Amino acid sequence: MPTIQAEEEPLMKIMSRVALGVAFAVLAAAQPASAADSTSQEVAYGVGSVTSTLVYAPVKASFCILGVVTSGFTLPFGGPRTAEKVASAACGGTWAITPDALKGREPIRFVGGSNGEPSRSRAASTR
Repeated sequence: MPTIQAEEEPLMKIMSRVALGVAFAVLAAAQPASAADSTSQEVAYGVGSVTSTLVYAPVKASFCILGVVTSGFTLPFGGPRTAEKVASAACGGTWAITPDALKGREPIRFVGGSNGEPSRSRAASTR
């Protein structure tokens, strides 16, 4: 008559191998901490983004309003093209500070074009 203990040994070996395999698979699939930002870092960048935008946006809006007023004074003397260049340079650029901007992945442009493109006045001056 076989003993119960003899039947449990192969089962225990199989279960331990399965557990070891699962543990190895989980550890192999886990990303290192430097590869991905943790949730707390993402929250911190989000809070920083909102806070800095609350400070930055009114300053940017004031600059844009001054640019539009200056554009109005430029219109009679420089013509509509010059006035448009002044207004687009003053009102173009970054309006919101994103988490990627805080991380250095995208530029913050106070003056000029958006989405990494220079404004038309800058492009014309570099030709």
